[in-house]
Amino acid sequence: MSIQAVDPVLVLALVLNFFILANSQLRMVVFAVAIQGAILGLMYPIAHQGFNPPAGVAVEAIGALTLVRLVLLAMAIVLIKGYVIPRLLFRAMREANIIWHVESVIGLTPTLLLGAVGTALALAFAQSLPIKPGHTSTLVIPASLATALTGFLMLITRRKAISQVLGYVVLENGIFIFGLLLIEAVPVLVEFGVLLDLFVGVFVMGIIINHVNRSFPAATSEHLSMLRE
Repeated sequence: MSIQAVDPVLVLALVLNFFILANSQLRMVVFAVAIQGAILGLMYPIAHQGFNPPAGVAVEAIGALTLVRLVLLAMAIVLIKGYVIPRLLFRAMREANIIWHVESVIGLTPTLLLGAVGTALALAFAQSLPIKPGHTSTLVIPASLATALTGFLMLITRRKAISQVLGYVVLENGIFIFGLLLIEAVPVLVEFGVLLDLFVGVFVMGIIINHVNRSFPAATSEHLSMLRE
């Protein structure tokens, strides 16, 4: 198995980027971000198994331990990104009475066009990078750049704080995809980095939700619109 096996999953991640930028319903955006995070978590063991073990180490000696570690890590990623974070966001939106509609500074269509142009540029730019020959035929680099760009667009064009939090999660997904290229060199470091990203993401979620609940314990949508979140 090679890392090219993750390309179909990365295509789905790119499609979800366009769906996230184009959708006007905040609930659907949360679901799309959750699905993207979950499929990336499921993709991690596939990408990891695409690399050969270090020289001098028998496959049988590390097979069982590696499999257990990969399964646990994948389960943690899917659980946190696919269930915990969306659940916290839904709870925050319900308690703060946030309107379930995406508000964009420049509009959804221009944002989608920027995302499409950025994806095309990412595909072109990835071909010019000095990377290993085995990585030039995969979508890892263009998908990571395009996903990170999608997160940046959400951060700078969305009005609601919840939408900007989702932008942070999508940005982290892009960083996670790029980290797949480092599995062969420093697998343990990459895995700890993934767990740290997840911890920081959940920590930020907790802070935001705590502030929303303390600041707007019984706020109406009119109050949130006046404060512009």
